[in-house]
This record gives sequence, C-alpha cells and structure tokens, in this order.
Amino acid sequence: MEAMTPMDARQIAPLMLAYIGDAVIELRVRRRVLTHGCYRMNAVNQKVVAYVRASAQAAAYHMLEDITSEEDMAIAKRGRNAKSRHTRKNADMTEYKLATGFEAIIGYYELTVQTEKLEQAMDCLYRVVEGPEGE
Repeated sequence: MEAMTPMDARQIAPLMLAYIGDAVIELRVRRRVLTHGCYRMNAVNQKVVAYVRASAQAAAYHMLEDITSEEDMAIAKRGRNAKSRHTRKNADMTEYKLATGFEAIIGYYELTVQTEKLEQAMDCLYRVVEGPEGE
C-alpha cells in the first residue's frame, strides 16, 4: 500500500481513521503478546483485552498529549470529538471518546506511513498496560 499524504489522510472522516487504527492496534498487540511467548488462545485473548480496552487507550491518549505535535493532536481530537452512535460495553463515555481519539491518530499514522510516530504512540499504550519496564 502506498502512503497517503498527510493532507489526504486529514480528509478522511475521524471515525474511519479510528476504524483503521483499531485494526492496527489489534494486530500489533496480538503480535506483541505472541512474541512474549503466550501461545494458549484463552491466555492470548485475556492479555490482548488489557491493551484494547477503552481505559488503557484513554490513558495512552493522555500520554500522547505530551509527546505529539499540536497538528497531530488535532487528528486525535477530531477522533475524540466525533459523533458515534454506540459505546463499548465496559467503558464510560469519556474513556470511549478518548480511546476513539487514540485509535484515530494510530490510523492516521498508519495511512501516512509515519512508522516512528506510530511506534511512539503504541509505546504509550504498552507502558500503560505493562508499566514503564515493559512486560
């Protein structure tokens, strides 16, 4: 897949960026869990859930505010403020909106192939779940 220009990616609806970001997060987290030696399906699923829950992504969103440019945070804020018709089962609305913002910036970084920024954002999520030392 060719990289989109940042201008083209900004034209995509924030919920669509979040949709892409959700898939990217899911794949990267599953890969990370497997590389840490977890191979039983139930155990993998339990570990993955810790990363993809809204509360973890909301905390990662707040960490991004300190390391991300204002221009990039505008993408996350668009995702956070997007109108959605549903919420996740176990999340309050504030966490859900922040998680959507986190997913939107991940989607934006993926589509624009900003690998270093994507890794930095994912590191925020990893630190939330694993602590500063990692798993």
